[in-house]
Order: sequence, then C-alpha cells, then structure tokens
Amino acid sequence: MRKFTYPTILFLLLSIVSCKTDKNKKEDLKVTTEVETKNEWITLFDGKTTKGWRAYNGKELPPGWIAKNGELQFDTELGKEQDYTGGTDIIYGDEEFDNFELYVEWKLPKGGNSGIFYHLKEGYDSPPEVSPEYQLIDDENYASIHDLTDYNLSLGYTDKPEELKPLQQTASDYAMHAADPNGKILNPAGEWNTTKIIFTPEQVEHWLNGKKVVSFVPWDEAWYAKKNSDKWKNSKDYGKFKTGYIGFQDHSSPIWFRNIKIKKL
Repeated sequence: MRKFTYPTILFLLLSIVSCKTDKNKKEDLKVTTEVETKNEWITLFDGKTTKGWRAYNGKELPPGWIAKNGELQFDTELGKEQDYTGGTDIIYGDEEFDNFELYVEWKLPKGGNSGIFYHLKEGYDSPPEVSPEYQLIDDENYASIHDLTDYNLSLGYTDKPEELKPLQQTASDYAMHAADPNGKILNPAGEWNTTKIIFTPEQVEHWLNGKKVVSFVPWDEAWYAKKNSDKWKNSKDYGKFKTGYIGFQDHSSPIWFRNIKIKKL
C-alpha cells in the first residue's frame, strides 16, 4: 500500500474541492445562460435595412415600405377610409412567436391608421381575418377626416355611425377589447408613442405610453363569446393560433416605426 505524506493529502483534498467548485460554477453558468437567453431582447428592425421583413403572403417587401432615418416607414399618401379596399401588409418573416413581450415605438400623421398583428398565419386573404390586432389610429381626428358611416352601419353600429367607436380606438384589441380610457395617454398625431404587447395563455396585456389599457384572458368563455357575437363571428380561424408572425398594417396611411424588439416568455 502506498503511503501519502501530509502535504500530498492536503493537495489531493484541495484538488477535489476545486473540481467540485469548478463543476458548480459551470452548472451555475449554464442556468444563468439559459435564463439570459429566454429573457433576451430580439431586434426585429436594425434601423438601417428591411432585413427579415416581407409582404404578407409574399416573398419581397411591397413598394412604399422602406428603412429611413432609423425608422421602418410606409411612404404613401393618406387615403380615405371610405375608399379603402385593403393594403400591402407586411410581416417579420424570419421567425414565429408564441408567448412574448413586444415593444414598438410609432407615430402616425393626422387622420392616420395602422395596426400591429400577432400570431399571424399566412394563406388568408388578409391579416385581420385571422390575427388579433393592436389598433393604431388618430383617435382625435380620424372621424372628422374620414367617412365611417357605411363601415359602422355594416357592423351594426346604428347610433352615431359617423363616430370612431371604442373598439376601433388606439391600443384596443381591435373589435374585441376596448382600451380603457381612464389614464390612457395618446400623444398627438406626428408625435412618437410607445406600445407594449404581452402575450401568455394566462393573460394578454396592451400598454400605451407606459399605461396598461387592455387586459384579457385569451380563449376563455368570455373571449369566445366576444369573438362569436360581433365582427369576427364568421371568421372561423380568427385568433385561434397560439403562434405566428408579427405584422404591420397598411391602411392607406403613412406610418413610422422604430425600436422594434421582442422578448420570448
């Protein structure tokens, strides 16, 4: 049997402790890395190019959508609501997302209109047929510039059909959940606003300029009751998908986006 001196024994003990410590450090690093990866922001627009963006149901970015001044812009003339027949909506086509926190800064012109889509699937005539929409619109001036009467009458709004309805206003879950007007802050046309959308199966939240204005549970009884009683009652696939693309709407209006990023939850 080999005999060990005291210095040798001490060295071996220290080596064992050191190995265990290194192993623990590696395990801690692995856990930390996984957490950081899950909570890491993914930039959807680099501020310089339109990389990753393309037409809904298409392979290239439609004319008018450009990267300029650090912004993703839709360069067009303002069209009238009564003449609108659909637009060239776009998606971030590199990846689909399920549970997420999306952050976007945006501004509209006077009388402007757009929207942010999520859980969007392709193969339909247009995104609103299938995708929930965070509404972007000039609440203050839209009804004075555009004729909403025929559109609202088609939805059954017989009381003051010329007005922009709560379900159609900024930050609302369009035609599903109206944004809470109490504490809602919407900056005037031409000024920047911030939007945050948080989606989990337990709760969906719409934030506008730092204020939570919409909160609901997706796919519960109340959600289906809303879906089947109004605009989407004949759209069998509306809101049913649990993963999909992020998209922006062309509603015949100039629109400016910047600082577009998403975090997986």
